[in-house]
Amino acid sequence: MECLCVLSMLSSFVLLLWEESGCEAMTLNSVLLPQLSGEGLGGGTARGGVVSQQRRGRRRRSWVWNQFFVLEEYTGDELLYVGKLHSDVDKGDGQVRYVLNGEGAMSIFTIDENTGDIHATKRLDREQQAYYTLRAQARDRNTNLLVEPESQFIIKVQDINDNEPKFLDGPYAARVSEQSPVGTSVVTVVATDADDPTYGNSARLVYSILQGQPYFSVEPTTGVVRTALPDLDRELQDRYLLVVQAKDMVGQMGGLSGTTSVTVTLTDVNDNPPRFPRKSYQFSVPESVLVSAVVAKIKALDLDVGPNAEMDYRILDGDGLGTFRILTDPNTQEGLVILHKTLDFETKSSYTLRVEASNRYVDTRFLSVGLFSDVATVHLLVENVDEPPVFSSSVSRMVISEAAAVGTDVGSVSAKDPDTTNSPVRYSIDRRSDVDRYFTIDSHSGLIRTDRPLDREIVTLHNITVVATESLDPSQVGKAVVLVSVTDINDNAPSFAIEYQTFVCENTKPGQVIETLSAVDRDEPENGHHFLFSLTTEAAGNLNFTLRDNKDNTASILTLRGGFLQWDWPVHLLPVVISDGGSPSLSSTNTLSVTVCDCDLDGHRRSCSKGASQLLVVGLSTAATAAVLTCILTLLGVVMVTLAIRHRRREPLMVDDERDVRENIVCYDDEGGGEEDTEAFDMFALRHLNQTNQTCRDPDLHPPGLPRTPESRTDKNQLFQEFIRDRLQEADLDLTLPPYDSLETYAFEGSGSAAESLSSLNSLDSLKLLESEQNYDFLREWGPRFKKLADLYEHQEGGGVTS
Repeated sequence: MECLCVLSMLSSFVLLLWEESGCEAMTLNSVLLPQLSGEGLGGGTARGGVVSQQRRGRRRRSWVWNQFFVLEEYTGDELLYVGKLHSDVDKGDGQVRYVLNGEGAMSIFTIDENTGDIHATKRLDREQQAYYTLRAQARDRNTNLLVEPESQFIIKVQDINDNEPKFLDGPYAARVSEQSPVGTSVVTVVATDADDPTYGNSARLVYSILQGQPYFSVEPTTGVVRTALPDLDRELQDRYLLVVQAKDMVGQMGGLSGTTSVTVTLTDVNDNPPRFPRKSYQFSVPESVLVSAVVAKIKALDLDVGPNAEMDYRILDGDGLGTFRILTDPNTQEGLVILHKTLDFETKSSYTLRVEASNRYVDTRFLSVGLFSDVATVHLLVENVDEPPVFSSSVSRMVISEAAAVGTDVGSVSAKDPDTTNSPVRYSIDRRSDVDRYFTIDSHSGLIRTDRPLDREIVTLHNITVVATESLDPSQVGKAVVLVSVTDINDNAPSFAIEYQTFVCENTKPGQVIETLSAVDRDEPENGHHFLFSLTTEAAGNLNFTLRDNKDNTASILTLRGGFLQWDWPVHLLPVVISDGGSPSLSSTNTLSVTVCDCDLDGHRRSCSKGASQLLVVGLSTAATAAVLTCILTLLGVVMVTLAIRHRRREPLMVDDERDVRENIVCYDDEGGGEEDTEAFDMFALRHLNQTNQTCRDPDLHPPGLPRTPESRTDKNQLFQEFIRDRLQEADLDLTLPPYDSLETYAFEGSGSAAESLSSLNSLDSLKLLESEQNYDFLREWGPRFKKLADLYEHQEGGGVTS
């Protein structure tokens, strides 16, 4: 134990000498601690502990080490001696060989296998690795067997002051309010030192300010930067650059140091009141400036910034208090003097205002400085401007009757030059507002007259613009609006409100209302319209319809009888007289057309007459009606027959089917069974409708040489015949078509000669055809209206048609 204590004291003494002298040639070896070895490293023996020989039954050995020490950053030319391994088994005869394993073995640390001396071959850096863990073995050189249990130990790198302090978060930026008390915390700076903080003073730092005094200070141990003066003024200096130093070795001589910068910005407080640079301002304002225009700008200066510099302006007093107002420009903090009422140089040529500017937000801590407001005087001089003529009224309203004669006075306007020159004024009408030139104006007096007849129903209100121009300066023009209202007179007769589509059913009963009439009148009487309805004198005695005035500006049409027939009298014309209640009263006769229709039991129309040619005018005599009807029927019959003769002609029977080169119509209504489904349709039926019908009905009249058609095929051909006949009839009666149709285009030109005429009227064959072959049965097919015309032709000599 005494040997162990002496060795420990010696090691401490050597270490102290090395630290104080700084001699690089000296080395510090670890202390060899004699300990009892257990059954190996894992045998449960505590390192550094002394176990009783009696308890373990083991002999005492000096083989176990705790740690070695080696200085970092050694730069000598020779290898750095670390320590020595030695076993009690080693007698110095070379039979024991020492082996080193673990971190850095043989690369950083080497061992002399004979002596057990350990050396460091490289320069070590504690900041990279603070210690190394290795394992020592003592083996028999001959058998290579362990003569001692393997022992683990640590080589600890001893720290030296080789790292300066560093501010990892720098540079710093901080803010503090101006006028802050002394000692107000600004920012805390922190430096770090990579040296060992547990060994010596290499990592013990002290802070100091190299730049920034006397305004700021720093606490040496904590790095807290504080204000050092009480009256820091942002308006004088708003930014400071501080340099703070951190030095290790507690700030002693030879210690290492690092620096950082701290930018301190002073924030503003409202410690400055607003002040006008001048106590009086003067501005010139033209009298023609518009209301709400800015006529002057003033600004009070405030050394503060942001909200502390915001201010409000107000007019305290002055003769322009009601004529002007003042607002604050939020962007520039200027006071904007705005015109509140129009100016007139001839009335008042100058104004005076006393304006105050005050801070919007006040800091009560600085009220002792004084009032945070200032007052200035503003003089506004009105400039005279040549102004245009001014009308006595910008909008004038006049009234005139639509019955007024051309040249009637409507009213007058008046304008004058507001300037002191009082230039004469000439009047005119802006023709863009009176394109149709309804009015004229006297250029000197401003009297407005009518220049055209007025019609309230066309234009109710005339909106015209009157222009006043100075005679001495035509560029000065004033304008006014004149509204001329046209009053109404009763100059329009009433009429039907709509175009009525009235009908009466054939089965209508007497006394039934078939229509309710209403009227319109373009006039607008003051007390509203009062219409009277009646029938004309001629129509009042008819036996078909009557009119009932409902006394509410409507009238009802009623039937006087029942049993109307549309074939006898398809349309009834009923003259209706409508009178207004004006003075004088105006009336008009309006004809109501009543169409006779076939209706169902509920009175709904099913069919009505179309293109009826028989019109009954209620109130006419029976003889006159018959005469008119006869003339109409006669003329219509002549026209229809002429058209039918021109467009319906018969061709000779074509017996030879081979001569017909036109396309045949093939019937495919039979699904099978023989050759009948390939037989072509007989074109004979298309050319000779009447004879074909007879042929199909009577087998004896069948033309010789032609194949007989079965009865079923005749019925089928009947459908085609009726279809072709209907289409042909429509084409013949359509006056808008050319004088030929598609069937005539492909018609047979004649038997024998291709040069025969195609006309149905100018050839001899056609005349014979009219006399011998024309069939007038179609006249009876057209209905009862053509019955008389058919009777005229049925007894004609050679007509060939019997009733």
